[in-house]
Amino acid sequence: MSEIKRIGVLTGGGDCPGLNAVIRAVTKAAIFNNGWEVFGIADGYLGLIEDRVRPLRANDVSNILTVGGTILGSSNKANPERFATGTNPDGSPVFENVCDRCIDTINKHRMDAVVAIGGDGTMSGAKPFIEAGINIIGVPKTIDNDLVGTDLTFGFMTAVSIATEALDRIHTTAQSHSRVMIVEVMGRNAGWIALHSGVASGADIILLPEFPYSMDVISKYLHHREEIGRNFTVICTAEGAHEDGGSMTISKIDPTSPDPVRLGGVAHVLAHQIEEQTGRESRAAVLGHVQRGGTPIAADRVLATRFGRHATALLRAGKRNRLVAMVGGKITDVDITEAADKQRVILADNELMEAARSVGTSFGVNI
Repeated sequence: MSEIKRIGVLTGGGDCPGLNAVIRAVTKAAIFNNGWEVFGIADGYLGLIEDRVRPLRANDVSNILTVGGTILGSSNKANPERFATGTNPDGSPVFENVCDRCIDTINKHRMDAVVAIGGDGTMSGAKPFIEAGINIIGVPKTIDNDLVGTDLTFGFMTAVSIATEALDRIHTTAQSHSRVMIVEVMGRNAGWIALHSGVASGADIILLPEFPYSMDVISKYLHHREEIGRNFTVICTAEGAHEDGGSMTISKIDPTSPDPVRLGGVAHVLAHQIEEQTGRESRAAVLGHVQRGGTPIAADRVLATRFGRHATALLRAGKRNRLVAMVGGKITDVDITEAADKQRVILADNELMEAARSVGTSFGVNI
């Protein structure tokens, strides 16, 4: 067993439903089961860079299980290895490696380990600290469910539930007005939200980043629906979906961010393409950050609690640099470096895609 006395907790990357449930589970399990001190690190790695750390007690995390977001705050711009510290004369940002600042903060507060809750960016950001001998235990968080090493991340099921409800509501409008209605959900390189919410809502077409769509295939599908008396169509598209031979739709470039490209707007592009090519009246709706917000559904609260408890169990057992994971329906753990700088994407033989095809769903491509 490891001689743990103090641990830190941070939430990195974008917010998502269930973060507070993990913070609660880690803090209470550390205090009640192990007698450890717990410190909350504000705004992900930014809190380590700027030494913004505060004690977390059991009362501090009471009644936050159902609350969305994170009481610690988060940041998807604070990459310690490439942190914007100023501006060049031409207006471009100046980047520096500030990992030493983070390590100084961890040592100053005498943290024996840090529980980092986040996605692939947060796990890749942990590498320099691991190399410096700091024990990092990762908890997988991303609504995109694209983290390598785990079958499921908390926050995903809530995001799918939100997207499904939106698609259900769009469905009635599409039918009432005999329109093509396109709903854009999150998913840059992996279309898990689009696939699951599209299937759950009975979307007619699901477009995924993994399989560039063909306008000819989509047009033929719309024509087929007209022939069989279906005068409306609902399309669910991931934000990273794009036409074969084309590129993703970029809404903004943020040079200060570790991931400067912001996607968004493919639904509007597609609506214009459909109207031009088929003459069908089309409308687009972009869900955006609504998928990240609000209270987590029960399944995510349960998963987050199990993940948080397992993180403290790993520390108590003396484990180092592990990522909590769900594999084959069981809570386990893998090497944290497995998840760094990688994404779990949808493959062509995915069982849910096969199920969708069997009920007539199109993926906008002949695969």
